[in-house]
Amino acid sequence: MDKKVLLCDSVSDTAMKIMTSAGIAVDAKFGLKEDELAKLAPEYDGFVVRSGVKITKKVLEAGAKGKLKIVGRAGVGTDNIDKDSAKSLGIVVENTPFGNTNAAAEHTLALMMAIPRHIHHAAKSMKEGKWDRKSFEGTELKEKTLGLIGFGNVGKKVAKVALAMEMKVIVYDPFLPAEKFAELGVKKAELAEIYKNADYITVHVPLTDKTKNMIAEKEFAQMKKGVYILNVARGGVINESALLNALADGRVAAAGLDVYNEEPPLNKELIAHPKVTCTPHLGASTTEAQENVALEVAEQMVLALKSGEVKHCVNGLTKLRN
Repeated sequence: MDKKVLLCDSVSDTAMKIMTSAGIAVDAKFGLKEDELAKLAPEYDGFVVRSGVKITKKVLEAGAKGKLKIVGRAGVGTDNIDKDSAKSLGIVVENTPFGNTNAAAEHTLALMMAIPRHIHHAAKSMKEGKWDRKSFEGTELKEKTLGLIGFGNVGKKVAKVALAMEMKVIVYDPFLPAEKFAELGVKKAELAEIYKNADYITVHVPLTDKTKNMIAEKEFAQMKKGVYILNVARGGVINESALLNALADGRVAAAGLDVYNEEPPLNKELIAHPKVTCTPHLGASTTEAQENVALEVAEQMVLALKSGEVKHCVNGLTKLRN
C-alpha cells in the first residue's frame, strides 16, 4: 500500500473498506490538535475530515513539505479547512455535495412547517400539564410565497416539496441559467423582490466574503412585516443582531435556525428568544446522510489517489500535486 490516508473524524467501516480494498492504508486518529496534525501531516497523502477538526494553514504547510495532496470533507461545508492556503500549496480540497442533500432539505421543511403552527410551544405547554388550544392558532403554508436564496441541491428539493404544498416559490440564484427556473416550476427573482414579497425566506448558500451578513438591518427593513426566516445553511449569512432587532419590532414573526455565528452559539439572547426555534446544527444529522457522505468521500479519495481524478473540488484545483 503506497498511499496513506488519515481519518481525522470517524467514518463507517464500509467507507474505510472502500479505501483499504483499493490498496490505500488508512489510519484513524480523532480529536487531534493543530500541532499534532502538523506533525503527522507530511506522512499522509490525504486527510478525511468531517466538521470536528480544523485544517489550518500551519497543518497544510507541514503537509506540503511531505506527501499531502488532498483533503476530503465528508459533508458540504468546508469552513473548517483553509482553502486558500491549500490552493496556494497545491493541495486539493473536495467536499461531498450530494450525500446530505435530503437531510438538510427535510430539516428546513420541518422547521418551516413547525414554526407557524407553534409546534414546540404547544408541546411544551402540554408537558406542563396545560390544555391550551386558543394560544396556538397558526397559519397554513398553502398559497404563501417562499423565497429561496440559493438554488443548489438542497434548495431545489425544498422548492419541490413547497410546490407540492401549493406554495408560490421565487428564487434568487445568479449562477443558474435563466431557463432552468421555469423548467423547475419556480420564478426567478432578484433579492429585492424576495425581501418585498416573500412570506418565508430560507437561505441555501455557503459562507463566503460575499454572503457573510448578506441579510442584515438594511435587508430586514425591506421585508414584508411578519416574515418567517429560516437558516439551515451556514451561520454568519444572517446577521444575528439584526435578526434580534427584526424579531423585536415584529418585522420577523419567527425564525428557525440550525446554524450560528459561533457553534456552540454565544448569542444566548437569540437562542432564548420565544420566537426562535433552534436546533444544534442537525441539518445533516441523519443516519442515512452520515453514511452517504462517508461513502462519497471514500470513493472520491480512491479516485484521486489511485486514478488522479479530482471530483467536487472547492478550491479551484484540477489535479493533484506530485
